[in-house]
This record gives sequence, C-alpha cells and structure tokens, in this order.
Amino acid sequence: MDEEYNVIVLGTGLKECILSGLLSVDGLKVLHMDRNDYYGGGLTLLNLIQLWKRCRGDDKPPAHLGSSRDYNVDMIPKFMMVNGTLVRTLIHTDVTKYLSFKAVDGSFVFNK
Repeated sequence: MDEEYNVIVLGTGLKECILSGLLSVDGLKVLHMDRNDYYGGGLTLLNLIQLWKRCRGDDKPPAHLGSSRDYNVDMIPKFMMVNGTLVRTLIHTDVTKYLSFKAVDGSFVFNK
C-alpha cells in the first residue's frame, strides 16, 4: 500500500463513495477506508456471511453459494430518479458496472 495520498476518505456511505469516485476520476490519489467490517455506513451492505448470520443464525452459508466477498446485499434499497443528478454522477464515475438499475412496480417494508 502506498504511503502518500491526495485525499483520505473515511466511511463507505453513499456520499463518501461518490466523493471518492469523483476525486479518483479527476486524477487524485484516494485512500478510502471504513472502520466497520461492512460497507454502507448507516445504509448497510452485508456480505453473504453477515447476511446469513442475520437471517439464519448459522455461522456459514452453503459452499455452493460461492465466496462471501462476491455479495453486497443492500439492507435499504435506494430509489433514484432516472435522469437525476445522482444517476448522471454514477455514470460519470463509471461505477455503473457494479450496479443494476430496474424499474419497480412497488415498494414494501418487512418488519420482523
């Protein structure tokens, strides 16, 4: 890991990730860190093991589901206007290769 950066971004919430991406696209050397073992700040993303523990209580998901690092499940899905500023920013920073967009017919919240 390098020792010199132009910017250090702390946290992996949506704002921090957008800021980090914009700075990186502009050619700055960015170190992006989070103190948590999950992504998303207050809007948590869980990997497969974290999700499995939360929903099933077991320590490990079945091996056929693949690597835990291949999963980032959003606990609070986001709604965005199709031609809004956020979508244009995501396209500009080329993070759309990690996202999928889908039109939704409705939204529901499950309260356990």
